[in-house]
Amino acid sequence: MKAVILVGGPGMRLRPLTDNKPKSIVPVLNRPILEHTLAYLKHFGIVDVILAMSYLPDVIREYFGDGERCGMRLTYCLEKEPLGTAGAIKNSETYLDSSFLVLNGDNVFTDMNLHDLLAFHLAKKAKATIALTWVDNPSAFGVVETDAEQRVKRFIEKPPLSEAKTNWINAGCYILEPEVLGEIPQGQHYMLEKGLFPRLLDIGKKVYGYTYKGYWLDMGTPQKYFNFNMDLLLLKTKSPLIAAEETNGVYYSKDIDIHPTAKILAPVLIDDGCKIGKDVHIKGPAVIGKGCVINNNVSLEQVIIWDKVNIGQHSRLNRCIVSDDTTIAENQDIRNSVITPSRTVPLSL
Repeated sequence: MKAVILVGGPGMRLRPLTDNKPKSIVPVLNRPILEHTLAYLKHFGIVDVILAMSYLPDVIREYFGDGERCGMRLTYCLEKEPLGTAGAIKNSETYLDSSFLVLNGDNVFTDMNLHDLLAFHLAKKAKATIALTWVDNPSAFGVVETDAEQRVKRFIEKPPLSEAKTNWINAGCYILEPEVLGEIPQGQHYMLEKGLFPRLLDIGKKVYGYTYKGYWLDMGTPQKYFNFNMDLLLLKTKSPLIAAEETNGVYYSKDIDIHPTAKILAPVLIDDGCKIGKDVHIKGPAVIGKGCVINNNVSLEQVIIWDKVNIGQHSRLNRCIVSDDTTIAENQDIRNSVITPSRTVPLSL
């Protein structure tokens, strides 16, 4: 089975983290979120993947190439103008000749068994199967109502909580049959949620909902991005991509210089080429990217630090995200913030 990953959006809700990079390249545990998704697919034997792109596509292509490094075969489908979730799939139609998987690039479902999802789809003889996840408050999502056989009856986009008849929502993972692509207009902006799926119901096609009860996250905001990294380090969910030596919950990569007086309290992930100075205190969960310099007497607690960050001595950071190439001056006390080279914005956690 092939997979289409929708990575075209500009990630506006993730700003300022996506000011200079597509959201699929935003690092989770120091690896692009898309790399985690590809590893997840590979675990289920899915290695032929189509990336539907529009925003900063060259950044994605430069990092992943043809996919060989990840053990994948990647095909890039570029949209000249954003085509929406369904339009992006239509743009990939040439490569889709049998049942195929579709994933939203910013939805995380680390525990879903894709073999079971496909078996359900085939058993129901569905034309489209939508993975559904349960949330306490469905008013911010697309609610999906099903009958006793799990056939979809109705879609309701962001209903008031008092009007939501179910808490099962669209999880951003689908299996589709190629024939449904004929219902998507060519070269037009068209959405799965508001266009194709209601259209399939209107013409009597079988659309089913597959209920998924594992870990799920819409990694669409800095707050949720922060939470996902913390959850991985706290082992609330899992990823196959922690490739480092672990000692008592601290994960070290290569060529790290740690002063003997530094104190590091797990769980912490430290990437290649970092320098940790005298009397530094790092309390996890925390992630530190490649080539960072943490100067003397710095205190870090619950932080996500990207690559090539320099933190001046005697500074304190608590519950912060720091993007690439940022320098933080000495004697700073920063809390609940997203920090980039050009600006600092609040992080509501």
